[in-house]
Amino acid sequence: MNAVPYWRLSGFYFFYFAFVGAMSPFWGLYLKSLAFNAFQIGVLMSLLQVMRIFAPNIWGHIADRSGRRTAIVQLAAFGSVLAFAGVFFGSGFWWLFAVMAALSFFWSASLPLVEAMTLSHLGERTDRYGRIRLWGSVGFIVMVVGLGYALDTVSIAWLPWAVLAVMLGIVAFARVIPEAEILAHPADHVPLWDVVKRPEVASLLAACLLMAVTHGPYYTFYSIYLVDHGYDKSTVGWLWALGVLCEIGIFLVIPRIFARVTPRRLLLASFALAVLRFLLIAWGVESPWVVWGAQTLHAFTFGTYHAAAVALIHQHFRGRHQARGQALFNSLSYGVGGTLGGLGSGLAWDTPGPAWTFTLAAASAALAWGVYVVWGRAR
Repeated sequence: MNAVPYWRLSGFYFFYFAFVGAMSPFWGLYLKSLAFNAFQIGVLMSLLQVMRIFAPNIWGHIADRSGRRTAIVQLAAFGSVLAFAGVFFGSGFWWLFAVMAALSFFWSASLPLVEAMTLSHLGERTDRYGRIRLWGSVGFIVMVVGLGYALDTVSIAWLPWAVLAVMLGIVAFARVIPEAEILAHPADHVPLWDVVKRPEVASLLAACLLMAVTHGPYYTFYSIYLVDHGYDKSTVGWLWALGVLCEIGIFLVIPRIFARVTPRRLLLASFALAVLRFLLIAWGVESPWVVWGAQTLHAFTFGTYHAAAVALIHQHFRGRHQARGQALFNSLSYGVGGTLGGLGSGLAWDTPGPAWTFTLAAASAALAWGVYVVWGRAR
């Protein structure tokens, strides 16, 4: 990758998703250790998504106007560390509510901007995006497996210190990512809303929102669900790692897949396989073979899905709209969708129960497929 700052971008992805590897599987268990109930855990975990509704659009607008995307990434990384430090000074519900809201406001700013910068550095070689992004998956695996074993032997009270160490890595790499040139594009004069309201774009954003709703129970309660059914924490760590290993495999071969299959078809296949995956999780948790098999589908329900969605967003939002396009994608999908999925799973977890919560997640994926098929074809 000549002229592409491969390792600096890859290092940022590594630590950014190592943070996710600590928070998504284990932060719910940490909150449970503080005696919070399912609804409170759902609310606190959803805050990692709530600020993604607003913050990426605010930061993305500033970045596109100023052209200083790197400076904003650095500010966001430093602000995230300061906000997270609050967990060491209190453990009450409202205190952690404020801490996690502030953390998410800064943390959610970085990824859309780095995605846009990565694609700008790649230029016409966007098929190589997966080879950079896969290092985020490696970071996730290192953290989730390492913490899985560690938390079988040490108290989960040590988790915040591990998270803090990873966040310092994010700060370090944010300081060395070089700015990418924002090239002029013929669509620069077109208002952003005119792009968004096209059926192929609006349906894509709506379907991605529903896909994030689908994953709400997974990112909030999957570890708790497995532990409650007798799986130890190291096994839970390896299950998360298996999913991401499969995801890495997809990122390695995605250039060859894109050469044969359109991103639209890949997205539809991902929605369909998400239905299968979450039904297996819902009703097959007592069988280790079913649980391990369902995790391999993460290759499609996240790996293929994410690569195809980012590619489609990059196609639709060009030039000066690039950062805001990625921000809008993150806000609507992981922000609105992730919040609804997290809060909804918190409400449904006790009644009608975990199995039906994951069944509703499968229904959301089916709805995403339908929306993208019907609305996406409208002209």
